[in-house]
Amino acid sequence: MFRLSNNLVGILNFITFLLSIPILWAGIWLRNKGASECEKFLDTPVIVLGVFLLVVSLAGLIGACCGVSWLLWVYLVVMFLLIVVLFCFTILTFVVTNKGAGKVLSDKGYKEYRLGDYSNWLQKRVTSGKNWSKIKSCLIDAKICTDFQQRYLNDSLTVLYTRHLSALQAGCCKPPDSCGFNYQNPTTWDKTTNVTSDPDCNAWDNQSNVLCFNCNSCKAGLLDNLKSDWKKVAIINIIFLVFLIIVYSIGCCAFRNNRSENAYFSGWKHT
Repeated sequence: MFRLSNNLVGILNFITFLLSIPILWAGIWLRNKGASECEKFLDTPVIVLGVFLLVVSLAGLIGACCGVSWLLWVYLVVMFLLIVVLFCFTILTFVVTNKGAGKVLSDKGYKEYRLGDYSNWLQKRVTSGKNWSKIKSCLIDAKICTDFQQRYLNDSLTVLYTRHLSALQAGCCKPPDSCGFNYQNPTTWDKTTNVTSDPDCNAWDNQSNVLCFNCNSCKAGLLDNLKSDWKKVAIINIIFLVFLIIVYSIGCCAFRNNRSENAYFSGWKHT
């Protein structure tokens, strides 16, 4: 029973060590074989995560199973900082996703998304020129609007209005309804001379790499997606946070075991 906590920490960190290997390999693969800039954009975070898990798990494994107290102490410090960071991030996630929702339209199967309805913090990070340029490139690479166009190609305008479009499809792949453009197909619309104050109407273009990717409605659609995804992440974070606190507590017991054993053997040698 005296070494139970050490064994548990050792087992958990051995599992983490095994998990870090495919994560690290995936990051290296993305850097060398990534098909697009969007995939390659993920390589550095994935590699950093893999190396972090590898180093931390080795520290916990050696510290707990080999009685190396200073390694276990480093492991516990890192775990404590990770718990604090994860707790703060979870709080931030709930705060920034508390605001904003799509507006239900009469007789339409989709919603309207307005940029100003969402968190200012999220808006600033998504709408900055440098960030949006990368995001837009990824949306185009993902062929969101290409799939939208192919799926609803034979729809009349009346039928298209009844479709349950995603936030990105409604915001990025078609002009706002207020523009009053003449419909040709889901991604081809003829501009009219109607006067409108909506800047998205001027931003629309029928080119497949333009469409409404420069529109505020597209940015709002992305924010709506982020809001939904971040709420799911927040729930996962809470579960992971509880798990980390349990592991940290077991690690503290293992650290006390190491110190007690070291003190015992130190006293035995002196006698």
